[in-house]
Amino acid sequence: MRRIISAGAVIFRREHHGEVKFLLLYHGKNYWNFPKGRLEQGERAMAAFFREVEEETGLKRHELKVISGFRMTDRYMLFGGRSGENDKGRAFKIVIYYLVETRTREITVSHEHDGFGWFDYHEALRISKYPGTKEILKKAHEFIQKNLPRTTSAPHRGMRRR
Repeated sequence: MRRIISAGAVIFRREHHGEVKFLLLYHGKNYWNFPKGRLEQGERAMAAFFREVEEETGLKRHELKVISGFRMTDRYMLFGGRSGENDKGRAFKIVIYYLVETRTREITVSHEHDGFGWFDYHEALRISKYPGTKEILKKAHEFIQKNLPRTTSAPHRGMRRR
């Protein structure tokens, strides 16, 4: 059985009053998910997620702050045709997710997506279709609540304020 490895990011930003909003990309047919994509040959997961985030959202590396201590993996089976797979048959997919903060609101979605939205935790959970997405969102929310201050701080070094 083929194994496909991808990397992605749970991206969040804070409103001025401290409320956390999560970025979800819309694929059509009520399917929202985090930005993610396949590792290229010889590419490491962190490099892949930075590349994929820029390709799918327009967010540049300097606009992102990786939150240390959070890394989750989603594992599931693909059946021919799903997630860009053209060949028939099954594949086991592993997606490595990092938690990333940005101050940038404006997103430029790629041709792969029909739109995007910034959602509070409960909205994001409600529109997420797959259990793996819901679990990762839940863990990211818990991590932010437990480990990151609720107030908005100064901009991250190298990040532009918009």
